Amino acid sequence: MSKAEQDFRDHLTTVDEKGGRIWLYPKKPSGKLYRYRTYVSWILLAILFLTPYVRIDGEPLFLFNIVERKFILFSIVFAPQDMHLFALAMIILMVFIVLFTVVFGRLFCGWVCPQTIFMEMVFRKIEYLIEGDANSQKRLNKGPWDSAKIRKKLLKHAIFFLIAVLIANTFLMYILGSDQVLQIISEPVSQHAQGFVAMIIFSLVFYAVFAFFREQVCIAVCPYGRLQSVLLVKESIVVLYDWIRGEPRGNPKKASADSPMGDCIDCNLCVKVCPTGIDIRNGTQLECVNCTACIDACDEVMTKIGKPVGLIRYDSEANVEVGTKKLITPRVLGYAAVLLVLISLQSFLLVTRSDLEATILRTPGVLFQDKGDHISNLYNYHLTNKTNDAYPALRFEVDMEGAYIELVGDGGLQLAPSGLLKGSFFLNVPKETLKSRKTMLKIHVVMDGEILDSQKTSFLGPVK
Repeated sequence: MSKAEQDFRDHLTTVDEKGGRIWLYPKKPSGKLYRYRTYVSWILLAILFLTPYVRIDGEPLFLFNIVERKFILFSIVFAPQDMHLFALAMIILMVFIVLFTVVFGRLFCGWVCPQTIFMEMVFRKIEYLIEGDANSQKRLNKGPWDSAKIRKKLLKHAIFFLIAVLIANTFLMYILGSDQVLQIISEPVSQHAQGFVAMIIFSLVFYAVFAFFREQVCIAVCPYGRLQSVLLVKESIVVLYDWIRGEPRGNPKKASADSPMGDCIDCNLCVKVCPTGIDIRNGTQLECVNCTACIDACDEVMTKIGKPVGLIRYDSEANVEVGTKKLITPRVLGYAAVLLVLISLQSFLLVTRSDLEATILRTPGVLFQDKGDHISNLYNYHLTNKTNDAYPALRFEVDMEGAYIELVGDGGLQLAPSGLLKGSFFLNVPKETLKSRKTMLKIHVVMDGEILDSQKTSFLGPVK
């Protein structure tokens, strides 16, 4: 390409020469892929809005309560002590994203990403319904503030804000739980001031994003587009313009034996329907979210002029250039192997994860006590219940002959569902069993004869 043809790489499509915002008016898309995306969006939106109300054994399906440090995945409660599982899950997610991008490009962005679904399948459709298609929106914005314009703008932004409130409340349900959010909504504001403020802030943020910031989230905020430059290879499947078939562009009526024309008639419909304002014919760009609007627009034109569809399609550069379709490459195999190892490790950790976790440590700074026949050490314990069931009668047992445990304080060990229990106990060990100053032993947490968890710890005694 010449320098002039490469000019698109020197600036963003939504920023002018002075750094000002260029407001985009994408033409309303239509076509087979747009219909499929609409159906997929209905399913995903239903899942998003209904999931907070789904409960299994009294617990929500998902909960990410950072404030109370309570995390639930598929109704399984994870305690703060399980953060290594979350860290590993995040690593697995990142490796999966890398692998998926290497193979299928930004398919996630166009079909599954919440930003794209809400912007293109909810807010944009409402805008088309109230203000009309791209040209009607331009005329409306450039026209005077008459009664019709005021009415349309007020109606649009009122609906936008109501939807933003709905989205904000739904996202808060994933953080606080549906019961608590419904309480905040139904009870006086004075009783839930912090929750109400959080709702307002979330609502304003979502409203600002979808009413004003829009495609800038994908272009300027989301790092995923910039990752393409290091993740995509020539074998990656992306939304692609077949430049071999399409070039040179122009009116087919002007073609001749000396000056043949490609299939692209340079109608620019692929640019007009693009929600980020790019020209897909310039190749893969960070602004492209693989929404397929350009594919539908181009297929419609090709059908009208009697040309085969697929001038713009899901394909790889390697296939366009040399006709090679090769999804499984050494890089893909490498990422897949790493992903398999990580998933295996995560599965092992989940299967071996105990429902009750005990932390037992000898109290620091406290020496042993000589009680005649026994030597005593003081320990602190911390029990975490990771289930929705109570443990009403726990006890400690030690795997040493003649040793016994005395709890500090009254009452037994009772652990509530998803509860925490802290305390102290004295471990008494017969003198004759101690062979050195430091002895390693194991303490079990037991209920009804079943060992729920075990901890190794050290026991200090007199020097022999």
